[in-house]
Amino acid sequence: MIDFGIEAAKIHQDLIDLRRELHQIPERGNELPKTQARVLQALEGLPLEITTGSAVTSVVAVLRGRGDLPAGSPRPTVLLRGDMDALPVIEETGLDFASTNGFMHACGHDLHTSGLVGAARLLSAHVDELPGDVIFMFQPGEEGPGGAAPMIAEGVLDVTGRRADAAYGIHVFSSEEAGVFSLRPNTLMAGCGDLDVTVRGRGGHGSQPSNSVDPVPVAAEIVLALQTYVTRRVSVFDPVVVTVGVLNAGTALNIIPDTAHLQASVRVLSKASGEQVSKDLPALVETIAAAHGCTVDVSFDMLYPATINDPDETAYVVKELTGLYGADRVVIRPEPLMGSEDFSFVLDEVPGAYMFLGAHPGPVGENPPSNHSARAAFDDAVLADEATALAHLAYAKITTLANQ
Repeated sequence: MIDFGIEAAKIHQDLIDLRRELHQIPERGNELPKTQARVLQALEGLPLEITTGSAVTSVVAVLRGRGDLPAGSPRPTVLLRGDMDALPVIEETGLDFASTNGFMHACGHDLHTSGLVGAARLLSAHVDELPGDVIFMFQPGEEGPGGAAPMIAEGVLDVTGRRADAAYGIHVFSSEEAGVFSLRPNTLMAGCGDLDVTVRGRGGHGSQPSNSVDPVPVAAEIVLALQTYVTRRVSVFDPVVVTVGVLNAGTALNIIPDTAHLQASVRVLSKASGEQVSKDLPALVETIAAAHGCTVDVSFDMLYPATINDPDETAYVVKELTGLYGADRVVIRPEPLMGSEDFSFVLDEVPGAYMFLGAHPGPVGENPPSNHSARAAFDDAVLADEATALAHLAYAKITTLANQ
């Protein structure tokens, strides 16, 4: 097997330079023209078939291996993904390459993009030996409104002419020990939905509530009922988290307003619980409002499904990464994370595995800045490991499938 680690060390400084350049030009959402242009530049000269998205500023690069296959065998395809978008965070790291445009790569997507470029370079150097194809999926919009689904709709999973056989991705964490990979089989991360509620009553003078229909206590009751719901209507073995992050009404203390508004983030760990809350929560809100003589506008949108790792692919990743880095650098996480990730759409269609990579610079102290923090910092040293891991997983999987 090729030692991609040795080869990654030779391009490590290039990946650091790319990451730091991307860090200074962060863009948000599905429109990332500067980032897209820099990725295209970084891929120039490689033996790749490159297309850009119509709906979003994505980049899809295909490496068609030229290695020999047994007669009659289909060409295996592996997809590797890196997300490219940033967050609306004003950076406070003090780094000499910090962003100054009001956005920040506070979730490490600049490392994901650079690591995937590294994997493309490593695998391209062995195109003549590779008995299959690799799709490099450079995706915008992971932080919202979601770039994976539009890319799937535009055919990223089938761009080689057949559905990808496996898919892998890596996410760095600023708060975890650098160089340590972690993952788990089955549910790795929660799905997320948005609940939006406007309670409509009838406003009036605060001294005469009986002449009005006050939406404020109704909204308050809905907030409490949502918390009761998750403890009494949802299995403790398939938990749901509901957090009301927006609650507002009124303009003055002696005025009963016409409306009250709330928004909640809903996290689920399975498709079944996602389907349940999609039906139950709007019905709960409508019933409470009706009981108090109010009407309600309610919407529930399931944005991302749960990120569910294929158990066989998880075992494969653990075996391969342990062989590369040793057992002390590959950890099975005991429980899912309640954060969400739209690589879940890929894993709904293709067996694969998503994994985390610690990237805290220096020893991990108490309460280190986490992803999404304005002070989140990432160790450039992990870029070589990220590129190596992605390249190795793709090459080894394709070689195995080609010889089955």
